[in-house]
Amino acid sequence: MISRIGKTLFTATLGLFFLLVAIDNIIDYGTNFQFVEHVLRMDSIPAGSHVQWRATQSPQLHHLAYWVIILWELTAGALCSFGAIGLLRALRSARDFRRAMRIAAAGLWLGLLLWAFAFITVGGEWFMMWKSTVWNGELAAFRMFTVNAFALLFLYLPDGPDDRSSSE
Repeated sequence: MISRIGKTLFTATLGLFFLLVAIDNIIDYGTNFQFVEHVLRMDSIPAGSHVQWRATQSPQLHHLAYWVIILWELTAGALCSFGAIGLLRALRSARDFRRAMRIAAAGLWLGLLLWAFAFITVGGEWFMMWKSTVWNGELAAFRMFTVNAFALLFLYLPDGPDDRSSSE
């Protein structure tokens, strides 16, 4: 039961994290919007870069991209949170717990894809965020990708030896 409790709490923690980030991005819209805007404009990478044709100067696209990120965070947070509630309700049965993992896993996968696709691939590589000394979020994105990946791997691990006697 201890490993199931850990899986539940880890999933709930990431659910809370995603929801807090999304809510903060809505309440304090301008702070992180500025980050997204500069990454998409590619205005802080070295001049003369041969990939600056990828930059977008459209404020509408900047806001759209930011809202996609916020909605992605809200969805991942909601799925992780609802998944954690389902895991909590199913703690006493290994079979029920495995069934309840579906929603939690969907939230964790969505979070993992947010960091890998939106921040590392699109922001980091397509818009060359890694070249910026000011608007570079790759280290933070990699850190969150790693935490999210560990949570997902941990969720999929079989229950520990303390859970062998639990009901199936």
